[in-house]
Amino acid sequence: MRILVVEDEPDLLRTIAKALRENGYAVDEAIDGSEGLSCAAISRYDAVVLDMMMPVMDGAQFLAKFRKLYTTPILILSARDTIANRVDGLNLGADDYLTKPFAMVELFARLQALIRRSLGTRDNIVTIQGVTINFGSKLVNVGKRKVELTAKEFSIIELLVLKKNRVMSRTDIFEHVYDANEDSMSNLVDVHISNIRKKLEVDIIETRRGLGYIISV
Repeated sequence: MRILVVEDEPDLLRTIAKALRENGYAVDEAIDGSEGLSCAAISRYDAVVLDMMMPVMDGAQFLAKFRKLYTTPILILSARDTIANRVDGLNLGADDYLTKPFAMVELFARLQALIRRSLGTRDNIVTIQGVTINFGSKLVNVGKRKVELTAKEFSIIELLVLKKNRVMSRTDIFEHVYDANEDSMSNLVDVHISNIRKKLEVDIIETRRGLGYIISV
């Protein structure tokens, strides 16, 4: 899943982005609301992490402009911690609000919940044809057998499961699991899916020739 982090404090921005990448997310970074809007105009995101107090364009201004264009879930991450602050943020169009300081594991959990809800499911564990995918722990089992997937492989199967019954083109998949640091799609998606199939030994990923990939339920 691809996340946009809009945060003006450089050290915190790097820390959040690094932690999200280590947890399997693709991440783009913006230092203010204006840069965040520019990123959103170029790329599609599964969620946005948004600071409120920023120069050039603050979080409130970003929300007002962003919500006219996109329905992407937004998690506010702010040092403003009063009930009035949280209510204001949610009324402006945010979907969740987490105050600083925060635990990274809570940030991950809240983002995962937002993404699942935006795609129409609240389930944290899904089983398809004997393959169990745990979005919270990022573990995959086939029956009782644990399957070791790389972060990118898990991101791809997670995407296809969350968007089940929808054909995802190679470009769609690439844009969801790779960030702006990746220069070329080449055959990365096909290679990852081939590896997933070998590891699962259960072919739940269908190929639709000329269209892409789908997990049907």
